[in-house]
Amino acid sequence: MVRELAGRLAALDPDASAAVQVIVYFDRLVEARAGLEAIVRGAAVLAGCPARLIDSDHRVNVRVLGDGRREDAAASPDPAWLHTPLGYEHAVLWLERPGPAGAVDLMVLERAAGVARDALERTRGRATPVGDPALVELLLDPSATEADRLHAARRLRLPETGLWAVAIAGGPPMIEHTGTRGRVDDRPKSGARRAGVGPAGRVVDLPRSWLAAKTALRFAADGDEQDPGPRVVRADDLGGLMVLAAAVAADSEPVPDVKALDHAATAAPWMLATLHASASEPSLRTAAATLTLHHSTLQDRLTRAEHLLGWNVREPQGRLRLQLAFALRRLHRHPPT
Repeated sequence: MVRELAGRLAALDPDASAAVQVIVYFDRLVEARAGLEAIVRGAAVLAGCPARLIDSDHRVNVRVLGDGRREDAAASPDPAWLHTPLGYEHAVLWLERPGPAGAVDLMVLERAAGVARDALERTRGRATPVGDPALVELLLDPSATEADRLHAARRLRLPETGLWAVAIAGGPPMIEHTGTRGRVDDRPKSGARRAGVGPAGRVVDLPRSWLAAKTALRFAADGDEQDPGPRVVRADDLGGLMVLAAAVAADSEPVPDVKALDHAATAAPWMLATLHASASEPSLRTAAATLTLHHSTLQDRLTRAEHLLGWNVREPQGRLRLQLAFALRRLHRHPPT
């Protein structure tokens, strides 16, 4: 019904059609009980310019570019930019371009401000249900004050220690603790989405846990023939491998070993699973058992794989090289977000 209305309005009045789309978009954010970053992102994308929400009383400064990427800035807003107060003394939503405002700009400011006001009330004021995404966002925001973070934890009925952040591929952030039922580590492996688990600590440590969880997620595999490996990766288990993530950006060129691994993968559908088992299992016999292969069959496969890769994967140094190639390959497949 709404899409049909928007289509008819587009033929008659493009601004009216855009206004309807703005209303629908922010209504969905209300239904999802979205956090502040999602709200600011909606304002930026719909307005086609950077948007910023500042609440100086609570040290909140969320800025999102017009393409949806978050990019915080320390510089103060230009008073000439389009803006609207949120009903709190020092809380303002900004669109980073000067007026006069068009009909769509006014609608974006009005709707985004209303949804943001509700989110601020949930996180700073009234009672709120367990699992509120805005409160979870507040707990993971490094710019939030310790008092606000502790307040959010109490509202979510979380303990002050023994909790950690979890990053789920394509899903919202999660916070788990020792009393959580059905934790990511305990879920069935088949069909589960990739997940990264941050280190455990106190409420005030959650932003660091969240950053580590997002890094661990990049090392998590899809668990299929094209990306074999564990779907759930704990940051605590990575150790020095965490340093690799900083070296592999979205536009980084794969090193020759990763290219060799991709080349070998095209030779046979079993290639990557065979190599991964050989690199990760304690011995070739256990690797053969994991793959349900005869030991001699595995040896034949590895001979073919070594010819394609260009190095011996049955020696300690070659196994380490293969393990690093798999880790780097996952980092390239799953760039930072």
